[in-house]
Amino acid sequence: EACDAGLLAGALTLVWRHGEVLQVNEIGYRDVEARVPMRRDTLFRIASMTKPVTVAAAMSLVDEGKLALRDPISRWLPEFADVRVLDDPRGPLDRTHPAERAILVEDLLTHTSGLGYAFSVGGPISRAYLRLPFGQGPDVWLAALAQLPLVHQPGKRMTYSHAIDVVGVLLSRIEGKPFHEVLDERILHPLGMTDTGFFVSAEARRRAATMYRLDEDDRLQHDAMGPPRIAPPSFANAGGGLWSTADDYLRFTEMLLRNGSLDGARVLSADSVRLMRTDRLTDDHKRHSFLGAPFWIGRGFGLNLSVVTDPAKAAPLFGPGGAGTFSWPGAYGTWWQADPAADLILIYLVQNLPTLSSDAAAAVAGNTSRARLQSAQPKFVRSTYRALGL
Repeated sequence: EACDAGLLAGALTLVWRHGEVLQVNEIGYRDVEARVPMRRDTLFRIASMTKPVTVAAAMSLVDEGKLALRDPISRWLPEFADVRVLDDPRGPLDRTHPAERAILVEDLLTHTSGLGYAFSVGGPISRAYLRLPFGQGPDVWLAALAQLPLVHQPGKRMTYSHAIDVVGVLLSRIEGKPFHEVLDERILHPLGMTDTGFFVSAEARRRAATMYRLDEDDRLQHDAMGPPRIAPPSFANAGGGLWSTADDYLRFTEMLLRNGSLDGARVLSADSVRLMRTDRLTDDHKRHSFLGAPFWIGRGFGLNLSVVTDPAKAAPLFGPGGAGTFSWPGAYGTWWQADPAADLILIYLVQNLPTLSSDAAAAVAGNTSRARLQSAQPKFVRSTYRALGL
């Protein structure tokens, strides 16, 4: 419906249950102008779907005793040895007070460190995040980030943030190699995720989906982003830089659903997977708004995984999924969900660059076409559960 209306270039959906792929839908085009159709092997920028993969790499180090959730990050990242906290989260950067305790590894993995993103905070700190030197390598970027005050005390609130990017630098320092190599060795290679990485081969580049955006007249524009890299980046964005395919990400998700192993290869301990999939937020955490939405109704948060805690409360807002259902989306419209009770995995992949301000304004104005685009993924989820009799 959204593709036919010209609001979406193309989409790929996958339904897996009880060890079998039941359905793959290849809809529309991965490049409209070139008339290249969407295919099952299309490569997508998965944005924040990168985060759980990075967390899994961190938990593999926990399994080996190289890292603990309660470790202060300053053990490896001395840049954070003396952090300060803003007096007012939206106030001047020079009005601060000392942090009450150190930032812990667990704080990074649950976004309770006091760090933020430019879009998740306001005021001068938001503008300071926009100026961070991401292109100058991990050490320069980290030093600049650590000089900024936190928006709240470590552990007190949840603020979506650069925390998982910091985890990437931390793992790189522990292992003494670039983060993309750490991820390859610990997660991607053991799972056979040959199409997943921060860069792609020259041959695979032809399978990359073009990123689109909607202009003010709801017409698709293809000038949103350039093609994927074909060489390792100077700074692998551990919080959002991966490319992947539906089948590759299915392998990662199935590993989590199967408590850390897949096809006889154990990637994580069952305890580490349980920690990732268990709600770690307090009632006080959930009293605060998250990304401007009632995000915690019937849901909690593990180690960078959303977790369903009350299916009856969660379903009206977020769609069906039994207790313990876990997921995490990406900013470009990519989404997945694993439901342990139903032994079901759903994957939904599109490439649509959002403009948060204009999307919000369109919703307030009752822009039905934009709403039609936003309803595509929930319709896929609800119709799939209905078709399976769940």
